[in-house]
Amino acid sequence: MDSELDCDLTFEQWETLKALRAPAPAARPRARRVLESLVALDLVSTDGSLPVITARGRRVLIRGSSRLLDVAA
Repeated sequence: MDSELDCDLTFEQWETLKALRAPAPAARPRARRVLESLVALDLVSTDGSLPVITARGRRVLIRGSSRLLDVAA
């Protein structure tokens, strides 16, 4: 396992990270506290005023999606 990509994210953080995959700026979440925590983890960056998922954020999201399926089952 790659411990660099192991992140213990909250439900809000996962939902925000998933929402940032969408290309439409209108669908971008605005929970500042959650976005700031994702920026601190280098999972999201800000491009001007818009949050943008980083390459590391995409890898964490892909890696964590299997764990999210276990929770949903």
